[in-house]
Amino acid sequence: MAQDLAHNLLKWYDAQGRDLPWRLKGARQDPYRVWLSEIMLQQTTVPAVKSYYLKFLSLWPDVKALAAAPLDDVLKAWAGLGYYARARNLHACAQVIAMEYNGTFPNTSHALLTLPGIGPYTAAAIASIAFDEPVAAVDGNVDRVISRYYAIEDPLPLSKPVIREKASARVPQQRAGDYAQAIMDLGATICTPKSPNCLICPWTDDCAGRKSGIAATLPRKLPKKTIPTRYGVAYWIENAEGEILLRRRPAKGLLGGMTEVPGSDWTESKIIDLEFAAPIKAVWKKRLGHVEHTFTHFHLEITVLVTKVKSSKLPDPTYRWVAAQNVDAEALPSIMRKIVAKAVSTKA
Repeated sequence: MAQDLAHNLLKWYDAQGRDLPWRLKGARQDPYRVWLSEIMLQQTTVPAVKSYYLKFLSLWPDVKALAAAPLDDVLKAWAGLGYYARARNLHACAQVIAMEYNGTFPNTSHALLTLPGIGPYTAAAIASIAFDEPVAAVDGNVDRVISRYYAIEDPLPLSKPVIREKASARVPQQRAGDYAQAIMDLGATICTPKSPNCLICPWTDDCAGRKSGIAATLPRKLPKKTIPTRYGVAYWIENAEGEILLRRRPAKGLLGGMTEVPGSDWTESKIIDLEFAAPIKAVWKKRLGHVEHTFTHFHLEITVLVTKVKSSKLPDPTYRWVAAQNVDAEALPSIMRKIVAKAVSTKA
């Protein structure tokens, strides 16, 4: 049964698999390109990743080049892709591979798991796609395909162990890398979250979810918790030379190491002491409206205040002045780019 399933899926994949910039169908994959794409694809869609992936390859064509790059440059190239800990771990992992492995990726999922930023799924994906190790790489697409094929009705994440067990049993000993990509493609293009196209699915004949009429309802998930809203203030400060005051966030934590428009802490209280939170003493002009952004665990509302100052004295070494025309080139996360857009569009 397992061999028949793999055969049918691989036959479909050979004919219908997606053409992606990081994929070489029918050939051994470059582990650097597999790793880079898999890190970028974590919690991010294929369309969003394509341009970033190609940009990274043009800047750093191999792992040694990436390892030698300044972290600031990596963060700037990553800006806008989100989940910035991935960029820091990407750079740290490249340095480990360059220094401890002489630029050669470990070729087993077990060894890959020891590297920064590589978890069980990513380790299995790299090991199977780049080195043909017969391990199951279980992402959201695979969760969905396996849940439907076996009609697993227990909700995620409780059903994860069963899904992983079933998925592992299906991996063939040959063409494990193609199989890993094929089942991901199946989930992305046919066994989609809504309205799965069961009529053209290579696994339709034996799919328990289809037979019982519940495929479209799977996988089931525990109810999502309501996320809180946090509030803050951002301070858009321009000096006499037309430069904008920016600062670097702490290396660890949310948006770690990224550049930001200075602001207050983000709290669940709407009451903020503007004088206490401001990096300098100034007369602040409130902008109309506010900027909103949703992170994984909370929603954020930021009020943007603006001022002009005569002095270019820095509050501390984490701050610096940046020419207004160069602000967009900084390693600004999405929330900060929204703040910049708000300040610029409403500038008096």
